Amino acid sequence: MADASLLRVDDLALHYQTRNGVVRAVDGVSFDIQRGEALVILGESGCGKSSLAKTLMRVLPRNVHHVGGRVTLDGVEISALPDERFRRDVQWSRMALVMQASMNALNPVVKVGAQVAEPLRVLRRWPRRRALERAAEVFALVGLSNDFMTRYPFELSGGMRQRAVLAMALVAEPDLVILDEPTSALDVLTQASIMNVLKRVKRELGTSFILITHDVATSSELADRVALMYAGELVEVCDARRFFSEPAHPYSRMLMASVPRLRQRERPQSIPGQPPSLLWPPAGCRFAARCPERFASCDHSPPALPLHERHRVRCWLHALDNASPVSDGPRSTGEEGTHDR
Repeated sequence: MADASLLRVDDLALHYQTRNGVVRAVDGVSFDIQRGEALVILGESGCGKSSLAKTLMRVLPRNVHHVGGRVTLDGVEISALPDERFRRDVQWSRMALVMQASMNALNPVVKVGAQVAEPLRVLRRWPRRRALERAAEVFALVGLSNDFMTRYPFELSGGMRQRAVLAMALVAEPDLVILDEPTSALDVLTQASIMNVLKRVKRELGTSFILITHDVATSSELADRVALMYAGELVEVCDARRFFSEPAHPYSRMLMASVPRLRQRERPQSIPGQPPSLLWPPAGCRFAARCPERFASCDHSPPALPLHERHRVRCWLHALDNASPVSDGPRSTGEEGTHDR
């Protein structure tokens, strides 16, 4: 049967060269997104979430040591496209990115409307008037008055600038929008307002989203599925309702137990220890040093195991239930029952 995924990512990797060595920021990540679906990539700061977004969009720094894996968009392997064709056919027109701290990304000396219209003028060669008319339509969609099109970024509040950057990402009608911590610098009311805008766009346009965040509460607002990232790897990928009610990975369970709730008597629990350095990640399970359920097999790198439809978890505990491994990238076999990098 043909793959119905809008986006499929297989064994994606991004490693940085630093003075201290190679940082394995994204290390064998695999997932897929259906059309009209919202995938939330959840994880602690420094786990590789933003690097994942930059890899998908080819917005890479100069100190890249290695980029690998395969990315397929609507049946086309876009990771194999030359840079020029990728910029022309994919960036902004098929996939758009709202960067972290994007409120500061607007050019302070160019009016907001002109900046939102720019992708249409550059990529599609639209005349200025037509591009501005389309920008006005998107302004209305994200809840901004057309009056703001003639203002400069410093004349807008933080929430308004965030909406303007979202409008810029939506103006060319991409199939997929990647949002990197879109509400992290906003107050609670503005965060709720931005999330309502995203839900409206998803409902009315059928746009797919990748929402990158460390905020569990924010992620629950939009998520159809959740991918939990830890130390450069995805440790669990599943339906959002199942993740928030029945998380399978020990890290998932501890993360959910750390979130305060209005109607609970127990105090939120902390997660002891700290994530491993991505300069020298452990050979086995990367969460093992912090895991209360660690046992001998955790000294070896666990495979991604299928639990339910489109639900995978990277944990040896679930291998005890006779789950068969699903490859998350090329791995060599060590002793029986283990998989080593």
